[in-house]
Amino acid sequence: MVSLLGPGDEHLALLEKAFNADVHVRGNQITLTGEPGEIALAERLLDELVTIIRTGQGVTVETVERVLHMLRAETTERPADVLSLNILSNRGRSIRPKTLNQKRYVDSIDKHTITFGIGPAGTGKTYLAMAKAVQALQAKKVNRIILTRPAVEAGERLGFLPGTLSEKIDPYLRPLYDALHDMIDPESIPKLLAAGTIEVAPLAYMRGRAQPYDAKVLTPEGFQPIGAVAVGDLVIGSNGLPTPVLGVYPQGSKDVYRVTAQDGATTLCCGEHLWTVRTPEDKRAGKVRTLETREMIGNLRRGHARRFELPLLEPAELEPQPVPMDPYALGLLLGDGCLTTSTTPSFATNDAELALALEERLPGIEVAHRGGVDYVLRHRNGGRGGLRIANPVTVILRELGLAGTRSGTKFVPDVFKHNSAWVRLWLLQGLLDTDGGPVTQRGRTCRIQYTTTSPRLRDDVIWLVRSLGGVAYSRTRLAGGRRPGLANGREVGYNSDAFVLDIRLPEGLRPFRLSRKAERYGQPGGGRPTRFVERIDYVGQQDTLCIQVAAEDSLYVTDDFLVTHNTLNDSFIVLDEAQNTSPEQMKMFLTRLGFGSRIVVTGDVTQVDLPGGVKSGLKVVEGILDGIEDVSFQRLNAHDVVRHRLVGKIVAAYDEFDARNEVAVQREQRDHRDQRR
Repeated sequence: MVSLLGPGDEHLALLEKAFNADVHVRGNQITLTGEPGEIALAERLLDELVTIIRTGQGVTVETVERVLHMLRAETTERPADVLSLNILSNRGRSIRPKTLNQKRYVDSIDKHTITFGIGPAGTGKTYLAMAKAVQALQAKKVNRIILTRPAVEAGERLGFLPGTLSEKIDPYLRPLYDALHDMIDPESIPKLLAAGTIEVAPLAYMRGRAQPYDAKVLTPEGFQPIGAVAVGDLVIGSNGLPTPVLGVYPQGSKDVYRVTAQDGATTLCCGEHLWTVRTPEDKRAGKVRTLETREMIGNLRRGHARRFELPLLEPAELEPQPVPMDPYALGLLLGDGCLTTSTTPSFATNDAELALALEERLPGIEVAHRGGVDYVLRHRNGGRGGLRIANPVTVILRELGLAGTRSGTKFVPDVFKHNSAWVRLWLLQGLLDTDGGPVTQRGRTCRIQYTTTSPRLRDDVIWLVRSLGGVAYSRTRLAGGRRPGLANGREVGYNSDAFVLDIRLPEGLRPFRLSRKAERYGQPGGGRPTRFVERIDYVGQQDTLCIQVAAEDSLYVTDDFLVTHNTLNDSFIVLDEAQNTSPEQMKMFLTRLGFGSRIVVTGDVTQVDLPGGVKSGLKVVEGILDGIEDVSFQRLNAHDVVRHRLVGKIVAAYDEFDARNEVAVQREQRDHRDQRR
């Protein structure tokens, strides 16, 4: 009864003032006298307050006013249910909605992927959104929280302000930090910020997951500079299939880093660029994580072991195109064929199986044995009727630009490289059946080794392996100082450096067709290709941009077939003070939404601080997105202000003033039109 009546009976006084009824209290009994409708409403008010008290909550004058407002609004929700909804508890303090609109706002965050909370200051828009974000993180529904707001007071030119980066941005982000300290143990906040689990940054900084304009991105036609990519273009996703580009966003000049994998693959990106990686702990738990480039710097190893494993591409399906020769046959000729075309093309092998396979794949060609390891590729109809007809193999080699190449100058023509996965695999099989082979070690899976003296062919083989989802490590065996080899028992010195590749291909891709090599490779199995981050080096400042792709995992393929992305997956993202975003910024922000993520946008459209002539992105977005499924707009008003009671009255007074002004302006415009008539 003491809690119900309040200190000094102030709740009782409010009850008498709110209802046209007489209220008498004797001991634990309250008697109401007056009109039946008012009596019924007052009785409901007391029942709701008693229910709230029994949940262990305190009742204040503000609580009584909120319950009364909800009852007079004749809502379907019980005020006690609204005020007893517990979102988060920390250090004995519970965070709950305090008004009906706040309850509907919180429910909307649970039900919708994107929620807009629009209302005056003090209505708990940001505070409740952050409470839901922390709740989602603790329940492991998301992997990270991103809190951001536009820093328009400095025109987003924070670099011109004095002090360190933290000193520059902290004034704009202090409200977010303060709210965090109410919801999370203060000692754990620095750890979460350092690990990237919670990111607090101005909007201009948060958006910068970017690469330099000349960084390459894989498309169905091959690699192109990312700066040449436009919305609607197709790029290759991690599953090897084309995926459309949804957005291209210039990011200006940024600090750029070179990320290098242990197999030599490398690309450039900014410090905030995102990478999907897996640590040994993640591997055991069967999960992956998303980290920024800067989060991995200085943390790449644990002891002697590399920490961050990168995902590998599935065989990329590039644009198919016709080829002038069977790709397996070309692989055999690049390995053990004589392509000078000064004489009839020839082939050298100890395996008659390869000579037979070559003949089967070259129509009209007889692979005739000349003795020892030598075979010649004769045109079956080359001399018929006294006419000399060009050897088809010679014609094709000239078309491909391979005529006249020797062991140190051979290469894979682009028409075979930029082709479907089966063309590239068959070509690689031909190369490995001739100049490659399985390498076994006791107790280990089998790897593949390939050797060539052509630096261009070495690079092409690496390209083929990576495009099929494998990895290739290159090393050089110098000609100078090497012990001579033997030919027919006679020592022969080396004239050229040899490039040796150690290769691993994904399970299910057969590297060899030659029976003896395939059998040896299959006994221990081929193992699993892996790629780890080896180094991250600062390069300098460059102009950058970022893209968004439609792939389900948001991944795309960049330089050297590295798989990366820059969309925010599995994140709870809160954009505060959104009235100070431009329409372009709002579009950029919303289209960064990743899979498994949730966005809450908060703002007050009556407090826009943008420069004159710039529209507020929050004002125009409702007209654009209204009616789209899974997007919700929730409005709060003066009755939802949870600060000092006077703040609510001030907000209501300003709203009433603005409404009167608007009516006056409309009347003046109408009178002016009447006078003109």
